[in-house]
Amino acid sequence: MTRSSLAVSEPKGEGMSLVRSIRELAARESNGLSVRLLWHPQENAVTVSVEDRHDGECFDLAVAPEHALDAFYHPFAFAA
Repeated sequence: MTRSSLAVSEPKGEGMSLVRSIRELAARESNGLSVRLLWHPQENAVTVSVEDRHDGECFDLAVAPEHALDAFYHPFAFAA
């Protein structure tokens, strides 16, 4: 699974034209831990997505924009 795309589109069904844009602002990987800082423009929201590739665990954090970089670099502190 590639998680580096800049925009994600959901399939369109009949009568549905839902397109969800998610913009990746930053990404880093170290020792099997992948962390991405994502902006959701439709909601004007910021999340941090964390995936541990060793055990398959993953979680997302909603963060205030003013704390986005802190959460990106220290996601476990914000998850506590």
